Amino acid sequence: MRDVGINCAKCVKRAFKYRFYPTADQAAELLRTFGCVRKVYNMALDARSRAWTLEHRRISYVETSAMLTEWKKTEEHGFLTQVSSVPLQQSLRHLQSAYSAFFDKRARYPRFKSKKRSKASAEYTRSAFRFRDGELTLAKMGEPLAIVWSRPLPEGTEPSTATISRDRAGRWFVSLLVEGSVDPGPSTETAVGLDAGLTTLLTLSTGEKITNPRFERRDRARLGKAQQELEDLTVRALLGNRTLARAISDASWTELRSLLEYKCA
Repeated sequence: MRDVGINCAKCVKRAFKYRFYPTADQAAELLRTFGCVRKVYNMALDARSRAWTLEHRRISYVETSAMLTEWKKTEEHGFLTQVSSVPLQQSLRHLQSAYSAFFDKRARYPRFKSKKRSKASAEYTRSAFRFRDGELTLAKMGEPLAIVWSRPLPEGTEPSTATISRDRAGRWFVSLLVEGSVDPGPSTETAVGLDAGLTTLLTLSTGEKITNPRFERRDRARLGKAQQELEDLTVRALLGNRTLARAISDASWTELRSLLEYKCA
């Protein structure tokens, strides 16, 4: 189970990931939903790409949402009405986020989702599932998921979103996003300086070097040791240098900064 957090003003959002074992009917419904989510994402991406290429016009999330409504009315895409509409809308929101990241020069242009290569997942918001007495029931399903509760959710919290996924080994997972408060850790006078690089991801003021995960993936776990002080990296400015842009992006500096800021907080 993975536990990640995102700081907000007075609370912390945390995602708790669990394995579950769907029935045959539930698995069929979820696989159908995965396919529809991927289809809607790709159709919206195609529509937005065509509008920009042919008319130099940007299409908004609201416009793609209206397109989805029309697609459902057609004979060709009427199958989209067979699954919950919420994961389909969420896929359009994820596409909008991908475009925002692209236009802000934080990511490359969105790519089409492949059945073989893309992650199989669907996101349900609160209106599309019921969480009662420790049981989670998704829209279009008559019985709750058989979740292995490896640890309980924080007391007094309820999930705001439920993301269902299936890995390449055929294992099913549900990630529940909840909000709660946390006590700040004790203050300390200890500080560690960080110098970001390319072949070496980080060089600490202690002399320790952390290898770029592109070259050595297992060193990712050691990033948690680099806490307390984060150098203000001008990543966006550096990305303007075409020679360095690809190498810097590969080093995932922006993601690294986000992770360390969360750890420090």
